[in-house]
Amino acid sequence: MTTPQPLSPQQLLGALEWQLAAGADEAIADQPNMVSRSRQSAAASAPVLPEKPPTPIIKGFASGPQAAIPAPTAPAAYPAASVAAQSLADLKEELSRFEGCALRHTAMNLVFSDGNPASSVMFIGEAPGEDEDRQGKPFVGVSGKLLDRMLAPAGLDRTNIYISNILFWRPPGNRSPTDAEIASCLPFAERHIALIKPKILVLLGGVAAKSLLRTKEGITRMRGRWVDYMPPLGSELTEPIPCLPIYHPAYLLRQPAAKRQAWNDILLLMKRIKATNALENKE
Repeated sequence: MTTPQPLSPQQLLGALEWQLAAGADEAIADQPNMVSRSRQSAAASAPVLPEKPPTPIIKGFASGPQAAIPAPTAPAAYPAASVAAQSLADLKEELSRFEGCALRHTAMNLVFSDGNPASSVMFIGEAPGEDEDRQGKPFVGVSGKLLDRMLAPAGLDRTNIYISNILFWRPPGNRSPTDAEIASCLPFAERHIALIKPKILVLLGGVAAKSLLRTKEGITRMRGRWVDYMPPLGSELTEPIPCLPIYHPAYLLRQPAAKRQAWNDILLLMKRIKATNALENKE
C-alpha cells in the first residue's frame, strides 16, 4: 500500500471550501477520520492564522493571478438603497446600481429571483452558482433541478413559489461568501421578503438560515423544526413569519443519505401549507 502524500495548502483550502459550499458547517467528531500521519504532521507544522484578519479581502477568480479587492469597510452604511425600494422592480434597479458588494465586478449577471411573486411561499438560498450566473436566475443548475424534484410531490413549482438568494451575485469559483458580502446584501434580502410578504419562508442551507435568523446554530440542528423569522425594525412587516430551515440541495447531492431527512422536511412544509390554505379559506 502506497503512503498518501501530504495535501498542499491549496488542496486543503479547496477541500474546506467544497465542504462549506456543500453545507457541512459543523464538525461531528473532535478528530478527522482516515487522515494519514503525514497529513497530520503537515497540519501541525502549519502556521496558525488569525480567525479574522484585520483587513478582509474578497479574492478574485480561483484560477490564475488573483487581485485582492478591498471588501466593503462599512456594510451598515449601505442599507438605505434597499429600504427605499417600494416594488420588486425598484429593488432590482437599486441592486443594479449598488456598489457596496465587490462580487458584482466578478459576476456575469445580477441574479435576482424566479417564480411567482404573488406566492405565499418564499424560498431563500445562499448565492448563485455558475449556471445561475450565466442565466441570471436562481436555482437553474443541478442543485435547482434537484430542488424541483423535491418539491414536485408537494405540488410546488416555479408557478406557485417564489425563490431568491441572500447574495445576488456569484462568489468567484462558487466559494463561500464572506461575512462582509453577506452583511452588504442582507438588507436587500430582507427588503425582498418585506415586498413579497410571504406567509411561509423556507431557508435553504446554513448561510441563509444563519443570516436571516441571526444565529450561529448549524443547519443540521436547525432543520426539521419551525422557527420564527423576525422582520428588522422599521419594516412594514410587524408579525413574525413561520420559517423552515432545510438542507441546501447542493448538500444533498454530496450526501444522498440526508435525502430522507430532507423528505421529512418537505412533509412538514406540505402540512404547514395545507393548514395555512385551510385557514385562509375559512376566513
